[in-house]
Amino acid sequence: MAKEPMRVLVTGAAGQIGYALVPMIARGVMLGADQPVILHMLDIPPAAEALNGVKMELVDAAFPLLKGVVATTDAVEACTGVNVAVMVGGFPRKEGMERKDVMSKNVSIYKAQASALEAHAAPNCKVLVVANPANTNALILKEFAPSIPERNVTCLTRLDHNRALGQISERLNVQVSDVKNVIIWGNHSSTQYPDVNHATVKTSSGEKPVRELVADDAWLNGEFITTVQQRGAAIIKARKLSSALSAASSACDHIRDWVLGTPEGTYVSMGVYSDGSYGVPAGLIYSFPVTCSGGEWKIVQGLPIDEFSRKKMDATAQELSEEKALAYSCLE
Repeated sequence: MAKEPMRVLVTGAAGQIGYALVPMIARGVMLGADQPVILHMLDIPPAAEALNGVKMELVDAAFPLLKGVVATTDAVEACTGVNVAVMVGGFPRKEGMERKDVMSKNVSIYKAQASALEAHAAPNCKVLVVANPANTNALILKEFAPSIPERNVTCLTRLDHNRALGQISERLNVQVSDVKNVIIWGNHSSTQYPDVNHATVKTSSGEKPVRELVADDAWLNGEFITTVQQRGAAIIKARKLSSALSAASSACDHIRDWVLGTPEGTYVSMGVYSDGSYGVPAGLIYSFPVTCSGGEWKIVQGLPIDEFSRKKMDATAQELSEEKALAYSCLE
């Protein structure tokens, strides 16, 4: 029995990440190889012509799972009936801009898009915010879409999670698929804390802790952390453009695991609404280790936290609290 198509919204769809993301969704990478999709693509009026070009290419690619394309500059049309919303559009920080200026622009964008989703999206729509500052944009969206359950508003830290997996796999010269349970705590910013204390690697003699195999605490507590924290900047320096392919792929991973579930014994990082777990202030969108089953995420509980980790987790929570205050001041 063929499945009913799911409607997936991508905002900022004519941009770099959007251009990398929409073919992945149309190919079944996000929702599974047997799940038909209807793509809803939204962008701003100056990008309307480019957006139409992306729509033409989607038609030309003849994706079997793609059952329809809506390409529009109208938020209401874009949000109508969507089951999954990937919020890639936002206002990028430009040279000479203060953080408050960027925050103010994004607060107004996310406030408007929240209202459109609230009024027109399908019940139980799952929302993933990618545009920076992702955690705080997600918080604003949650505030202005009160009928969307807070559990359904998340932000992308899977990119950081995947970057951490990649660094460990390269360091140990192992397959990245054999590394699991790294954690990104906190903000999708340079204060995030990539934590390997609970991570393992599959070896011929069973699963071994990453820390034991790397056997270099100075690297794990120093260069490894800063490399993951600053990887986005390193890619901008190399490409003169920000990460697009990896961001799109990670967005697919985030939604796929959320909808279809995480493998037994594996957890992933998602920016979710804090309930006070691990001493993180409630009411922030903060990245935690989660497992997913039946379309719901659950924070992994009971992991021991050492003093080094506690300080890093608190520092990124502090930054998020400051961002939250800044965002709310933009609303006044």
